Amino acid sequence: MAAEDLVERRSIDVVPDDERHGTAFSQFTLWLGANLQITAVVTGALAVVFGGDVVWSLVGLVVGNLLGGAVMALHSAQGPKLGLPQMIQSRAQFGVKGAVVPLLLVILMYVGFFASGSVLAGQATAELTHTNDTTGIVLFAVVTAVMAAVGYRVIHVLGRVASVICALAFVYLGIRLLDRVDLSALLHDAHFDLPMFLLAVSLSASWQLAFGPYVADYSRYLPRTTSAKATFWWTLSGSALGSQWSMTFGVLVAASAGDAFLANQVGYVVGLGGTGLIASFLYFVIALGKLTINVLNTYGGFMSMVTSISGFRGQKVIGPRGRAAYIAVIMVAGTAVALLGKDSFLSSFKDFLLFLLTFFTPWSAINLVDYYLISRERYDIPALFDPRGRYGAWRWDALLVYGVGLLAQLPFLVTHFYTGPLVDPLGGADVSWIVGLVVPAVLYWALARRDPRAPGAEPRAERGVSPTATEPAAP
Repeated sequence: MAAEDLVERRSIDVVPDDERHGTAFSQFTLWLGANLQITAVVTGALAVVFGGDVVWSLVGLVVGNLLGGAVMALHSAQGPKLGLPQMIQSRAQFGVKGAVVPLLLVILMYVGFFASGSVLAGQATAELTHTNDTTGIVLFAVVTAVMAAVGYRVIHVLGRVASVICALAFVYLGIRLLDRVDLSALLHDAHFDLPMFLLAVSLSASWQLAFGPYVADYSRYLPRTTSAKATFWWTLSGSALGSQWSMTFGVLVAASAGDAFLANQVGYVVGLGGTGLIASFLYFVIALGKLTINVLNTYGGFMSMVTSISGFRGQKVIGPRGRAAYIAVIMVAGTAVALLGKDSFLSSFKDFLLFLLTFFTPWSAINLVDYYLISRERYDIPALFDPRGRYGAWRWDALLVYGVGLLAQLPFLVTHFYTGPLVDPLGGADVSWIVGLVVPAVLYWALARRDPRAPGAEPRAERGVSPTATEPAAP
């Protein structure tokens, strides 16, 4: 493959059929590799660190990964059908300009995940390069930005490589861990506690739901004939398996190592594997796993920034310089946050995950209801780029539903800086994410099916313009 074919040319524009390639299985390797990484290990460990036992933490994490993963995979199935990045579709619900509201929060998410991933990857990079953590974070950020600039093909190649190398490393680490711990004793000490169980569910569900705003970005080049079911199941299986594998390892490490793990997550995991060449290999694996997911975060941030700005400027195509500039903004912002917060990573990461969950469950609910139930998988694609078109500039009804979805979660929310008034009557359990899915889904369905722009009403075809993603233009 020539170098010019490797560098992606598309951004938020539709991928033509003659540029489509690959199979649904590519979603399995990408999301398996993206989830076999140190931050997922830390996320699983949090379930125990904050008071859960091993057995019910594992059960809760499985439930959250399957529920959140199913929502995320439903977004992935939209990619081959439409050939569009994920967040550009939000214009059908919120309007061409109104989509900027959830998009600003999505960009914040990418910066936050870039930063949190860079903290742990920077530690591994520093060990490999024999420098300090600050230098390691900066080096890692630069490599991430370069790979994100190359784009779609290199991202999937990276996913395939990481899925194999990281899987082998986690098998090895798992064997080493089981040699050290008394597994029967850890499993025997089981005591069900509803708030801790729901915390575990929320941690893994938020982990999966946070992929929703960009998951279709990585399936949109699949041929239009790709089965939606195949895309759904390969995405769900790769993401749920990879994350549960990592989180299970994190639960067992946190339950057996305690303060030794909390003091230095990267150092403890590598020390578990050995010294010398083995330690160097494990530092490389940690950096590789984080590189895979941070490239996704950087690429998704680029897409979201372009989508936000183009809604006001009417721009569809971004040149190489513009692409590099957008990616540089994500890299600089994420690196700055990483350097500022590298000494308090673990204490703030739980609240960051639950904060994200609060803002993205209403968006997922609205997007999925609109795509599958209201529009029935058919969008007027030209209108997604025209503020005067079918979807308008601002869809105030959808924005109102989104706001109600946010507010409805607050009474049930549990974070370090805020606890809702209905949490105590529920025994301290956090069920805000369930409310955040159900309330906006019901409200949006009730409002949108009465809107002549949405419930099965066919868009008017303009001369020479394809009215939907799947129908040819009228001759």
